[in-house]
Amino acid sequence: MKTEAIPYTNKNMRRNPFREGGWGGRVLLWIFLLATALLILFPIVVTLFGSFMSNAELTTGGAILPSVWHFENFAEAWVQANFSRFTWNSLMLSGVTTIGTLIVASMAAYVVDRMNFPGKALFVAIQASTMFISIGAVVIRPQYELMIKLHLHTSLWGVILILISGHAYIFFILLSFLKGISRELDEAARIDGCSNAGIFWKIILPLLRPGLGVGALFTFCGAWNEYLRPLVFTMNTPELQTLTVGLSYLRYGASAAVQTHYMLAGACLSILPLLIVYMIANKSFMQMTAGSLKG
Repeated sequence: MKTEAIPYTNKNMRRNPFREGGWGGRVLLWIFLLATALLILFPIVVTLFGSFMSNAELTTGGAILPSVWHFENFAEAWVQANFSRFTWNSLMLSGVTTIGTLIVASMAAYVVDRMNFPGKALFVAIQASTMFISIGAVVIRPQYELMIKLHLHTSLWGVILILISGHAYIFFILLSFLKGISRELDEAARIDGCSNAGIFWKIILPLLRPGLGVGALFTFCGAWNEYLRPLVFTMNTPELQTLTVGLSYLRYGASAAVQTHYMLAGACLSILPLLIVYMIANKSFMQMTAGSLKG
């Protein structure tokens, strides 16, 4: 006895509201996104409004918005923490570290992606391992002793050299971008008599601009927020201390009273360079995000 097959239709399957496009999934997604945004933005909002409060109002708490807006907190924080000097030191540290890291990481990524050499797999494995062996303050002692041998333990150049050497994360970002650049461009340039160095500087680097922008963003932010190494390396040279170290001078005033309002104002001022760098590199960051979603 033959049974007639029932044709498949969407009505034969009960619709799941949590499927893609269903109202249930969208509601849960928006709830998750709003909760995440609140958790991230709430400390920033509290810091921003707290920077305009008086120290007494901030200590007692009870309100997010200040009753009286004290704009002079920023001017006082700028003077007490010597922001002009410390900001210049932070800009020098972050800028040189960013340029050096991009040069070293891009050259290493180019060689690994475009050339074959003995120990290539070992080199990549070592680069990957350096992303996991750094355990914070434990490595400060050997790094400091190494800089003593190089006579760089009393300046920011020792910190810059250490930060540039930790370029593995940027190396893998640029390596992924390099894999998307056609090798036919290299072959065409080589036929025209271009050397490997010429191919790198004239062809690869211009095409690698989105990856360099992303790498610059992460490197600059990491170097700007660095605290422990600049503190250790500039203990004997306070005039070379960075902004993150200088902010600690705002904690106590002349009467040993805690100046939380000045610290919050200084923290808001220290964020401004990061926002500027992010706005400059935002286009490259969005290109990387869109490329990862397409992939």
